[in-house]
Amino acid sequence: MSTTTKPVNQKAWFLILPVFICVAFSAILPLMTVVNYSVQDIISPERRVFVGTEWFASVMRDEDLHAALWNQMKFSMAVLAVEIPLGIALALAMPAQGWKASATLVIVALSLLIPWNVVGTIWQIFGRADIGLLGHTLENLGIEYSYTGDAIHAWLTVLLMDVWHWTPLVALLAYAGLRSIPDAYYQAARIDGASKFAVFRYIQLPKMRGVLMIAVLLRFMDSFMIYTEPFVLTGGGPGNATTFLSQYLTQKAVGQFDLGPAAAFSLIYFLIILLFCFVLYNWMQSLGQAEKEVQS
Repeated sequence: MSTTTKPVNQKAWFLILPVFICVAFSAILPLMTVVNYSVQDIISPERRVFVGTEWFASVMRDEDLHAALWNQMKFSMAVLAVEIPLGIALALAMPAQGWKASATLVIVALSLLIPWNVVGTIWQIFGRADIGLLGHTLENLGIEYSYTGDAIHAWLTVLLMDVWHWTPLVALLAYAGLRSIPDAYYQAARIDGASKFAVFRYIQLPKMRGVLMIAVLLRFMDSFMIYTEPFVLTGGGPGNATTFLSQYLTQKAVGQFDLGPAAAFSLIYFLIILLFCFVLYNWMQSLGQAEKEVQS
């Protein structure tokens, strides 16, 4: 029996050429510019001095960076610890079909449509003791609350704001994962007399692993790059309590106009996000593989 192979159509590469051009202009060229700035001291448009890794070393020794990185790590981990379980619980409580399901999806997605600066303004008013519902309620309960004067209150307010704004995204992703599970699995579980927790543990959670991985990576990357909401709400204060890495970078690049250190840190910032996403992805993959081995 003779086998024939179809010739490869080389013209197909022209179909993805526009994508490569867009990527080159939107990602590669700006990245090359940042790398160029990170190894030079730009004294004037006509005078530049090559400094090698000097900016990287000076940035890594900056104590403000260490504080911002610590704030960022605490915030991002808290975001994942709260929003992922809360989003799953919200998805499980949502109706599966009918007009109620459509109405619930619209209501849940409303907060995602609000611009980031508007979210910061809403919570800035919401937390005030004189006109804000949250601040006024806590004051009437005898709880001293001030997101502008207390570091812990400010950090918790930023976290609560992010949970309110972005938990619906996790819920929508988890809801999509739940709706993709064939009904045959539920029928088999009912025949076996499985409890609701057993159905969640052995059917729903494993089948949602793909969308949950997307939710974890998206929320981690977004929370690690958060800027507008805390800047509008607290301005990074009180002190440096809510100064995250993106605000530190903005202060370097715009506030102090230190383009060299800012470019060096932006590359470090990029590598930190890649590293943690790589670790999270492989960790979730290993959990899934271990569970498959146990079930087999």
